[in-house]
Amino acid sequence: MIYILTGAIRSGKTTTLLHWSKNRNDVDGLLCPDDANGKRYFLKLENKTIFKLEAEAETEAIVAIGNFKFLRSAFNEANDYLILEASKTERQYLIIDEIGKLELKNEGLHVSTKALISQFKSNDNTHLILVVRDYLLDAVLEHYGITECSILTTEDLKNLI
Repeated sequence: MIYILTGAIRSGKTTTLLHWSKNRNDVDGLLCPDDANGKRYFLKLENKTIFKLEAEAETEAIVAIGNFKFLRSAFNEANDYLILEASKTERQYLIIDEIGKLELKNEGLHVSTKALISQFKSNDNTHLILVVRDYLLDAVLEHYGITECSILTTEDLKNLI
């Protein structure tokens, strides 16, 4: 089953997922919160480890979108992690935060997203939660060929069992 958590920019999607997953042992995946300085990083939900996402120097291998410069190595690590975690049967929910403009250009988290959508599409026992900004929802559905999913808001997530 595929769930898509959608909402406007800065509407609390990641924060809500963080709170929702905090005391659960059936959730894994990656969240992409901001640190105290407004820099984005990846948070592995299973073990609460973090790794850097935003590049600090122009000399690093980067993927740029708008004003943001992300580490290509971070996306490689994130894609590998998501695919590995999806193979573990004890997780009921796997989160990918977030699917956006990079993924629509087949960059960022595209590799894991594409692989996991087909894996979770026909499975009623495990659930993939994709975070997508509201204005990109239709483009993401079309890009990944998602025809069956449940669209959630942050309020809906609080009621998800």
